[in-house]
Amino acid sequence: MEGRHEIIFDRLVYSCVFEKHRGYEEFYPEHFLGFQLSGETHAFYANGNIVIPENTVVLVRKNQLIRTIKYPSKSGKYQFISITLDKETLQKYALENKIVVKNSYEGKQKLFFEPDDFLHNYFISLAPYINKKKEATPRLANLKIREAIELLLQSNPDFKNILFDFSAPYKIDLEKFMNRNYMFNVPLESFAKLTGRSLSGFKRDFIKTFNISPKQWLREKRLEEAYYLVRYKQQKPSDFYMDLGFENLSHFYFSFKQKFGMTTSEVR
Repeated sequence: MEGRHEIIFDRLVYSCVFEKHRGYEEFYPEHFLGFQLSGETHAFYANGNIVIPENTVVLVRKNQLIRTIKYPSKSGKYQFISITLDKETLQKYALENKIVVKNSYEGKQKLFFEPDDFLHNYFISLAPYINKKKEATPRLANLKIREAIELLLQSNPDFKNILFDFSAPYKIDLEKFMNRNYMFNVPLESFAKLTGRSLSGFKRDFIKTFNISPKQWLREKRLEEAYYLVRYKQQKPSDFYMDLGFENLSHFYFSFKQKFGMTTSEVR
């Protein structure tokens, strides 16, 4: 049975699958609030990984690279609701409520928690839109976003340092960042934004740092890691090629032999 991935309104997305599903890498430029209705989500990012169990709320900070694996519950169904907390709405809310953030949030990335009654009932209230029993007008959609902001701040006032931090990304250590995120198969524009650079600035700084173009470096780095996994960890390419950013297995095999002059079977 095929899964469902529906945009209920422009900032509310409902995902439903009936068997284990590996998602692709995704770049999240905005904060989003999610609720695990059933099953669980395994999320992988630069600093590690987390498991989001059933009946759990997760607040994902903006400008993240994340890969997920979706696991249905014992009943055979996976359901997840995500609602985007967009910058424009957050700025209006901060202006109306005179909220000013002077210090950025310094806490860990692990921002999932059991919902209180208010947050739980909030997500339950979205059911009519998911079931198509009610249509969300633009005005109602905006009200639901603002309601989510109110409930988040009520559950943890410190979240204001995440939601209302509108400072522009600053330039970060390019070499350190790329060595931690090379396995994410996303456009160069996403890497540029995450490192606080324009695309042209990213390419220029990249060549200064690595003496090679970003695309060439990514290919070499991923293949070197693949060689290590095959030669020393005895892993099968079919088990890891997507985790290293390769889109298909045949392309991986071709690239591997082109670089090392032998097949993965000959390396073992």
